[in-house]
Amino acid sequence: MGVGVLLRYGQYLPMTDATPRLTLGEGETPLVRSKFLERDLGIKELYFKLEGCNPTGSFKDRGIVVAVAKAKEAGHHTILCASTGNTSAAAAAYGAAAGMHCVVLVPKGNVAMGKMSQAIAYGARIVMIRGNFDRALEVARGLADEYPISLVNSVNQHRIEGQKTAAFEIVDALGDAPDHLYIPVGNAGNITAYWRGFTEYRALGKTEHAPRMMGWEAEGAAPIATGKRVDSPNTIASAIRIGNPASWQSAERARDESGGDIATVSDDEIVEAYRLLARREGIFCEPASAACVAGLMKNVRQGLDLRQSSVVCVLTGNGLKDPDIVYQVTNTPLEEATPDLEAVAKVLNLERAGSAKR
Repeated sequence: MGVGVLLRYGQYLPMTDATPRLTLGEGETPLVRSKFLERDLGIKELYFKLEGCNPTGSFKDRGIVVAVAKAKEAGHHTILCASTGNTSAAAAAYGAAAGMHCVVLVPKGNVAMGKMSQAIAYGARIVMIRGNFDRALEVARGLADEYPISLVNSVNQHRIEGQKTAAFEIVDALGDAPDHLYIPVGNAGNITAYWRGFTEYRALGKTEHAPRMMGWEAEGAAPIATGKRVDSPNTIASAIRIGNPASWQSAERARDESGGDIATVSDDEIVEAYRLLARREGIFCEPASAACVAGLMKNVRQGLDLRQSSVVCVLTGNGLKDPDIVYQVTNTPLEEATPDLEAVAKVLNLERAGSAKR
């Protein structure tokens, strides 16, 4: 049984005796070795960190559990976040578990319904902002400054503290850090958190080295890669549709200190990786997660030699977060037949055993 982030890694987190030991069973997500892409791409070892296996279906649970527990400890009764979807689901769930009110600001028309339905189910109060995520976050930060309400976006350092535990888990599973970590970049808190986790473990002697941090933005929402704010971010990957990341500078530090990179992939490249993960690896992730696998494929095609390297791709959210995308990007027809054996066999073009093969 999973004990949760606060108990498993409490000695590395900002815990006190007064911090509620809140958990929904987050963390301890699978690190799955690639079945086919490792060979296809010529990589020594390729793993996928399945963060979509967290309780609300994304990596956000790791940070939110710490942020909510600390908000409860501080005496707050209400938590607040701006969100493109995953943060709202996690905040609403952990807020409910902690007996707190949750307010969510979302950019109108820019949140996948799979994610919105979670926040609704958990009882959050949802306010749609006529603007993009960056504007919603500006409003949320202003509210937290002026009113007795706790902001749980990744500008809250307790979020980063919780999210760094995924790096601990990777080292604990592999016995050392990988050579490269590929990760999607949106608001940039996660690449910041992983780098913190790897560097802390290295300082403690639990790993001999830290990985190169390879971050990937979508072409239509790539402020860090281009070096300038994007006023109207646009990408199929809604979770990274962000034009002014809150953790911009710390993401650049993670890139520079690790000798890594933050670059871009197109929506077509994201969709290609999204399909391959499902059909070659049996892994259904949301489009934003596939951005890092798209980046890995792009690097290999450009000549990066990983034949002697270990690589981990962080798949940040479950595919059920954005199910409508499946119908937009696949061409699998839904077939019909009358409810009898012969009719279904005919649709499937089957022949009985012993018959001549077509």
